[in-house]
Amino acid sequence: MKHPKRLLAGVAALALAASGAVVVVRARNGEAPAGSAVAAVATRATSPAPGELAPAEELARKQAIDAVLARRSAAVLKGDLKGFLASVDPKQAELVARERLLFVNLRKFGFSSLKYFTADAFRPVPGLVAKFGPTTFSTRVMMRYQLVGLDPRPVQTDLGYTFVQRGSAWVLVDDIGTDENLSRDGHRQPWDFDEVQVVRRGTVVVVVDKREASLGTKVAQVAEKAVKSVRKHWARPWNGAVLVVAMPQDRVMSTIWTAGTGDGWTIAAKAVTLFEGEQLGKPIGAPIGSRIVVNPALRKRLDKDLLVHEMTHVATSTLGIYTPIWMVEGMAEYVRCRSIEDDPHWSVDPYRKRVKSAYLPKLTALPDSAVFDANADRAYGSSWWIVEYLANKLGEKKLATLYTDMSQHGEAVLKKDTGLTPAQVVAGAKKFKG
Repeated sequence: MKHPKRLLAGVAALALAASGAVVVVRARNGEAPAGSAVAAVATRATSPAPGELAPAEELARKQAIDAVLARRSAAVLKGDLKGFLASVDPKQAELVARERLLFVNLRKFGFSSLKYFTADAFRPVPGLVAKFGPTTFSTRVMMRYQLVGLDPRPVQTDLGYTFVQRGSAWVLVDDIGTDENLSRDGHRQPWDFDEVQVVRRGTVVVVVDKREASLGTKVAQVAEKAVKSVRKHWARPWNGAVLVVAMPQDRVMSTIWTAGTGDGWTIAAKAVTLFEGEQLGKPIGAPIGSRIVVNPALRKRLDKDLLVHEMTHVATSTLGIYTPIWMVEGMAEYVRCRSIEDDPHWSVDPYRKRVKSAYLPKLTALPDSAVFDANADRAYGSSWWIVEYLANKLGEKKLATLYTDMSQHGEAVLKKDTGLTPAQVVAGAKKFKG
């Protein structure tokens, strides 16, 4: 029994899906990254410019604010709302409400570690200085955290906070006025929006709006099945730990994409890779893990097929950063299609026929990013078929070994691991009957 409508819908939804990278920063040993206020103190001329602090005063300010931030992180871990809000200006009612909601949300996630500390200072924001006075100080704040059961090591995201000195104390007066200075993708996390419900089911964690708790349970059940499918066809150990964000607000999706709304969005979900560090807006260091963010318009129609594709990205994300895109997306489609055909009532025949008739005749080289940008449907389908061919030739275990080697060394290892050049792989895939 064939169900082409279900398959085609899944393919269309995934047509532009690709693993991405949230910009996160992880400084070493808790120190601020290069280019930060601390580094500036060490290199600045002895005489400060007008309006600037002397190096010793600047360092004292940093230490005082870091102490405030340390008390905030300790308050989250202890469940101390009063302590968390102690540094927030009580005169700013909207700020107090946002910070109270933030605390409520943070407490639902479960942190094995959490630390806030200042990084680079921002240029004074005239509107904030005019509102809060001459001691107004805006700075990037790093939030280093590790979620229980999800993150093998701490990851990091950036925040923009503005403080004012009142007497000997530093008080938080704004938490949104400097957002334009932050990492475009990385600084908005699920706990930064409306109140959430966090559903844990085995190794799966699902985040939904508090008003949609039943949806969270449903997504978690589907996600568990998807994890099993990935484990069956991805022939390397994976603990199945994954966080799925399925919230209704369009702005949640803007943590990754900056435009588009509703069903008109071409991406149904995306696996977002978290890296060890960031430099000049680019991720650096080892990938640590991933989150899956679901298009709000599709969250109630989320099925296993979509999650299998994205979870394959999660399962492979920590291996390395050099895997060619045709292998990254081809492997995710391979696992998804194998998962579909594990059920004798389902088939990928419509997809298979379209690839053979419409895509393979035009295949002249292993698809690169330009091909994916120019014609995503063809690139995804062709990449899937290339991986199907390699799986048939190598078996799933050696296919996983090839993927792992590529993640560390790129496409250059293809001949070593398969005995085939890229041109021979393309030729073999075009002849492969499947």
